[in-house]
Amino acid sequence: MGRGKIEVKRIENNTSRQVTFSKRRSGLLKKTHELSVLCDAQIGLIVFSNKGKLYEYTTHPLSMTEIIDKYLKVTGSRIPQPNNKEQMRSELSRMKKETLNLQLSLQRYKGDDLSSAQLQELNQLEQQLEYSVQKVRARKLQLLQQQVDNLQRTEKVLEKENEAMYQWASLMSKQQEEINQQQVATMTELKLVGQEHQLFEHFPFYGSSEENHNINVLQLDANLPELQLQSYNQYRIQPAQPNLQESTSDAQHNIYIW
Repeated sequence: MGRGKIEVKRIENNTSRQVTFSKRRSGLLKKTHELSVLCDAQIGLIVFSNKGKLYEYTTHPLSMTEIIDKYLKVTGSRIPQPNNKEQMRSELSRMKKETLNLQLSLQRYKGDDLSSAQLQELNQLEQQLEYSVQKVRARKLQLLQQQVDNLQRTEKVLEKENEAMYQWASLMSKQQEEINQQQVATMTELKLVGQEHQLFEHFPFYGSSEENHNINVLQLDANLPELQLQSYNQYRIQPAQPNLQESTSDAQHNIYIW
């Protein structure tokens, strides 16, 4: 069963047309290369896509210029050379005219040389200036909004940094307060231990254990009144001039000066 005939006409779908062009171009270049190799033919192929992209093939080692020159020699035709002087004159006059128009437009935008302008030209100039002012204001507002957004982001960052620093300062303050409390407690303990050692130096006791220590302290508390009484008896002062005529019972009640 043979292949159906395809109607040769322009493909309307852009995607399908591009796919078909790629496939047919590859096949054409392949057939051209095969013809050049098999038949030892000198071939030059030039293909332009609908977008203006160039695809070409030439038989090795010839170039496209050599093949075109050979074609011109064989056919006896010539590529027409343009008149460069005339083209340059026309191009120069065109550029001068465009330059004058631009200078005039710039002067009118500045408000100079409006005496020769007609009413329609002035209306167009006014509309152009208003449109330009709107664009300038829109760009200005855009820049201002960007600056405001940047400032708001900077403010948020600074607030976060400030909050972090405040938390760090609070933590350091608490730690310092705890260290101070520990130092005060340590100093108090050291003072108590120093007083206890001083007490042990005045009243030495036997035994080094904690139980003996507690017993010795209790013994010291119990013996304090007796020790005080002994010390008082040692320093008892007799009357300077005793009355010998007093009875023995009255002599026993002498006044002691403590």
